[in-house]
Amino acid sequence: MKRLKNLASLLTRPKPPVGTTPADVVHRENKWRLLRYRPAPGQARKFQTPVLLVPSLINRHYVMDLLPGKSMAQDLVAAGHDVYCIDWGTPGDEDRFVDFDDVCDKYLGRAIRHVARSSPRNKTHVLGYCLGGTLATIHAAARPEHVASLLLLAAPVSFTDEGALAAWTRSPQFNVGSIVQGFGNVPWQLMQSAFHMLRPTLTMAKAVGVIDRAANDEFLDGFLALETWGNDNVAFPGECYRQYIEQLYRGDALMQGTFSLSGTPARLENITCPVTCVVFEHDNIVPWQSAAALIDRVRSKEKILLKLPGGHVGAVVSKAAQKNLWPKMSAFWAQHDAAPEAKVTPPPAPSAPRPKRPTRPARAGKAPRPKAKAAATG
Repeated sequence: MKRLKNLASLLTRPKPPVGTTPADVVHRENKWRLLRYRPAPGQARKFQTPVLLVPSLINRHYVMDLLPGKSMAQDLVAAGHDVYCIDWGTPGDEDRFVDFDDVCDKYLGRAIRHVARSSPRNKTHVLGYCLGGTLATIHAAARPEHVASLLLLAAPVSFTDEGALAAWTRSPQFNVGSIVQGFGNVPWQLMQSAFHMLRPTLTMAKAVGVIDRAANDEFLDGFLALETWGNDNVAFPGECYRQYIEQLYRGDALMQGTFSLSGTPARLENITCPVTCVVFEHDNIVPWQSAAALIDRVRSKEKILLKLPGGHVGAVVSKAAQKNLWPKMSAFWAQHDAAPEAKVTPPPAPSAPRPKRPTRPARAGKAPRPKAKAAATG
């Protein structure tokens, strides 16, 4: 009976309260802004090094702050982390010439530097999700100074897989130049249709799942929150999209070592900070192999590959993620909170001073040889 009642009330059910963890806007530029989540009364920040969340460029940031009681940001703040998040905003027609360097170097770089200044180490942990993880990886490869660690969730770095998305973008019929020239910014409807193409039966599967579990109010709230987020998409700045497709999907420039950020080589081998790479076995958007390829290329002494069951979105925001994945993320950052102390060699035990050698008298008829002057240093 409750199942039928809940199904009947789906259209009139109140909108889910997505993205409601209290936050302050600490930086704003063009369309994007930087949020800093506020701890609840009585909560203390336990760790020195802050955490910056970098969502995908084409999805809203609040997937990381989905619902009260089911929010990654809220849980991380409750664990004592100082948590920031980028909200990329909505690009306008005037942003069609915003390029990859603008987004990945200027915007992300300013966010990282702003967050790092709140730490005595002048560094921040960086978490990147999906395309946000690709941006974070590229930035860390070119500008590692303020990155304390990288934690990547389903972030593609290799684009040679045989998945449908990669095959579509590599097809000669996919003329990215004409798309950008015709639309300016790439419409979200075009990208959304590509994702639907990956799983044509997804809508039907969702409907069956809702009917089966409609009596569960918690499930319905979570389902509607995810649907709200999944249908709240934004356009992709045109020039940035063109470079993204041509250099990464078609040129596989990251794996080939030919990618550069504002003229600076962004080679994966340059990454030496601790890295955790989380991949999902049933991810049909980012095949797990294309994300896991990072581990073999970075030169970090500590690098962890964590392969989990689940898909691209559910495995990040589900109840299982809240119980298992999010605590693992918190523990990783806690482990690398402070810079390692430099090893100091203890001074030798004091001993009796050696007797001074007697000064040898100068030979007759010769003046003592003067000491050489130290060379001046500039």
